[in-house]
Formats: sequence, C-alpha cells, structure tokens
Amino acid sequence: MLLHPVAADLHVAPTAVTGALTTAILVQAAMAVPVGRHLDQHGGRALMTAGAVLGAGMLAAWSQVRTVWQLYLVFAGIGMAMAMALYEPATAVIVSWFDARTRPRAILAMIVVAGFASTVFMPLTGRLTDRHGWRATLLILAVLYAALAVPLHLAVVRRPPCATRAARPAAAGQRRALLRAAVRDSRFWWLTTAFVAHAAAMTAMTVHLVGYLTSRGHPATFAATIAGLLGVLSVTGRLLLTAAGRRLRLHRVVAAVFLLQAAAALGLPALAGSRPGAIIAVTAFGLGFGIAGLATPQLLADRYGTTAYAGIAGTLAAFVTLARAGAPLAAAGLLTTSGGYRTVLLAIGGAGLIAAAGILTRAGAPRPAGAVITPAAGRCAPEPMRRESAPRT
Repeated sequence: MLLHPVAADLHVAPTAVTGALTTAILVQAAMAVPVGRHLDQHGGRALMTAGAVLGAGMLAAWSQVRTVWQLYLVFAGIGMAMAMALYEPATAVIVSWFDARTRPRAILAMIVVAGFASTVFMPLTGRLTDRHGWRATLLILAVLYAALAVPLHLAVVRRPPCATRAARPAAAGQRRALLRAAVRDSRFWWLTTAFVAHAAAMTAMTVHLVGYLTSRGHPATFAATIAGLLGVLSVTGRLLLTAAGRRLRLHRVVAAVFLLQAAAALGLPALAGSRPGAIIAVTAFGLGFGIAGLATPQLLADRYGTTAYAGIAGTLAAFVTLARAGAPLAAAGLLTTSGGYRTVLLAIGGAGLIAAAGILTRAGAPRPAGAVITPAAGRCAPEPMRRESAPRT
C-alpha cells in the first residue's frame, strides 16, 4: 500500500523500496536463532515488549526518511522488531505455556486472529494514505501499534507458572543438549527442507499468481479477487488441519496437503484458461496456505519437547525466512529466462513435492538419544516426547 507513494516521494524506483523490505526479512532471519535462545532462557515478556517498542519507533522513523540509505537503515530495525514480536516468538510463548492437549487450539487461535492483519490494515492503510499522506499514516500506525501491543505484552506474556529461578541453570544445560541433539538429527533437517520448500512455493505463488492469471486473459479484478482467496482459504486449511490432526497422524495430513498444493500448481496451466478451472486450482492450492505455522510447532514439540523449543524453532525459522526472501527473486529470474509462467509453476509444483517428501522422510524414526530430558528441581516435569507415528489423541 505504501510502495509507490514512498518511491515517488523519495524519487527512486519501486524496486529500491522493495529492496528495503528484503533487507528487513534478511535481518529477521539473522535474528531468529539468538531470539529463540533468549526466549528459551528468559521467556517472551521483555523481548516481545521491547520488540513492540522498537517496531513502533521504526514506523515513526520510517515516516521521516528522506533518502534511500535512511530507508534501508530503518527497515533493518523493522526486521529486528519482526523477529522479536511476530509469529515466531508468539508461538514459542504459547508452546511453553500450554500442554500438548491444549496447545494446538491455542496456536490456531493466535494464527487465525493474526491472519486478519492484512485484511484489516491493508485497506486501513490505503484510506489513511489517501486522506493524510504516507508520512502521517505511518505516525498514526506507530501510535496505534504502541498503544495496543506494548501494554498487552507487559500484561499478558509471562513465564510458565512452574518455571522457577532456581531451576534455570540446570534447564540451560538441558536446552543446550536438546539443541545439539536436534541439529544432529536427520529428521530435523528433513523437516527444515520440507518447510523451506513449502515457504518458497507459497511466496512465489503469492507474488506471481495475479500476473499469471492476467497473462491468461483474465481481467485484473478477477485475478486480484482469486488471489485474495488465498488468505481466506488459509483459515479454512488451518481449521481442517486441526480437525484432521485429532484423528490422523499429523505428518501424513500435512504431506497430503502439500501434495494437493503441488498438484494444483502443476495443473494450473491446464485449468486456468477458464474461470471455474482457475478457481478450482487456486482453491486447492490455498488450502495449504498457513498450515506450516500450525504444523511446525506441533511437529517440533512432539519430537523434541518444549524445553528448548524456541531455539530449535528459531534455527528452522532462519532458513524458512531466507526462502521467503529469495523465492520471489528466483521466480522472477525463471520468468525472465524462460519467457513464460509455465516454468515458474513447474518449479512451484516441484517445491510442493519436495515439501511432502521431506515431511514423510524418517517420520517414524525414534527421537535422538541426546533429547532425553531429566526434570530439574523446582520445574515441571517435561512432556514426554512422542514418535510422530504414534496416534494423536
């Protein structure tokens, strides 16, 4: 919503402003691992509150930029705030607080509500920009974010009720052992491969879907409306995953959804010539939008427990975030070299197949030996780590 107004005011090309967003994503990826370790050790209250303060401050600073280098510097700060206050730290806080029975519902609630961010703030930002200009809009958003997020983080985010200060030294050793065991576990790297491939496919499709549908002769309004289904379907897919996960093995449900998305991407060239065909293909692809955010914490917590969850998830998130940053550029390169969208869709479908294979590979392997946790005095006994092939209740 702000891309072209900012570019016009700074007298630069829109690609220069897009590069600032890429900078923020790269900084977020670099911050993922240290943020995860901090969350494991200290909890999320101070970190997420500081991230909200930093985020509001960076929005205000963005409203005052006059040059491109100032814009990139501000977006580096925004990337730090993203790592400290968005989905990944929020998920880690929820994982540490809720048990295995209530955790999926809690994560689903957070993801569904947060998923309406673009639904609310894209039109709001557009209207504010039309009325007040982009600089005043950013100041309004900064005040709104600070007024809501800072007090909520201070009031709501707490350490788990059973965590005590005396238990932290022993828990720190357990966390280091768990993190080492996870990065030496081949299953972790298969999961990383799966979610990296899936993130690349999602991001590439999001960026290029409207362009592809218009290239097939559909009106821009129809293409934009169909692309908007992805956000709505992401909520549907998350609800279906939660319902199916109560009766079926989670990794098999996730793999089936990834295969459906791969089939939709590979079949889109054949179906997109007509409006019903395009709707069918996009609907099938959209059902997998957002399920990674729900499946990742469940798969990691089931295999490695929750003691070092944030550090392990942060390691995975660093690679996933890099994929989100690089996938649109890679897809644009394929589009330029091949001269058409068919190769791009083939790559997206291939990424979906890789994602499904990664989810299934070594899914029944026993947990790594180093992942055995001895409960520390004054601390809740950790949840037993289950094999992913065990039935979920």
